[in-house]
Amino acid sequence: MSGITPSQTVGPYFAYGLTPTKRYDWSDAFSNNLITPDAVGEKIRVEGIVRDGDGAVIPDAMIEIWQADGQGRYITPVAGEAKPNTAFRGFGRCGTDQDGYYSFDTVKPGAVAGPDGKMQAPHIVVCYFSRGLLTHLFTRIYFSDEASNATDPTLAQVPEERRFTLIAKKDNRPGVYTFNIRPQGDDDETVFFDI
Repeated sequence: MSGITPSQTVGPYFAYGLTPTKRYDWSDAFSNNLITPDAVGEKIRVEGIVRDGDGAVIPDAMIEIWQADGQGRYITPVAGEAKPNTAFRGFGRCGTDQDGYYSFDTVKPGAVAGPDGKMQAPHIVVCYFSRGLLTHLFTRIYFSDEASNATDPTLAQVPEERRFTLIAKKDNRPGVYTFNIRPQGDDDETVFFDI
């Protein structure tokens, strides 16, 4: 028999993928704390609540993030780009708790060039998984205190009235940004990208 293996619903089995609980042997692979002792840049926390279309919390979603370091460098450089000089990996994974809460401790990413060479505002790429989804969803986190959001080529493709769903708001606590995720909803559904 040949063919493509069909997609399946992402199930509530994320404990295996969330190894930092030390329940499995490879707990050093990833966690929600991306900060390394030698990481360059402003240390921040991104946190939020994940809610469904009815406003109920989603207690078993999983969120992955990828990002550049504080100088706008990825762990795997593209041609002509300087390699990172730190142990910063730029990848993290976090499950939501019973209240739908998640958080990442990281560094605020620097600006990076897009595929067309235009500079992009500092951002974090998000991959969202939860039960009921056949395919994971992709979005971005931008920061409310970045003037370069106004010229970001990706953000410019999003209708102006929907851009707020991609902006993490600076909290009253130092270094904390709030970014809530809503995979469904009327006016506040998070914008996801077709990749």
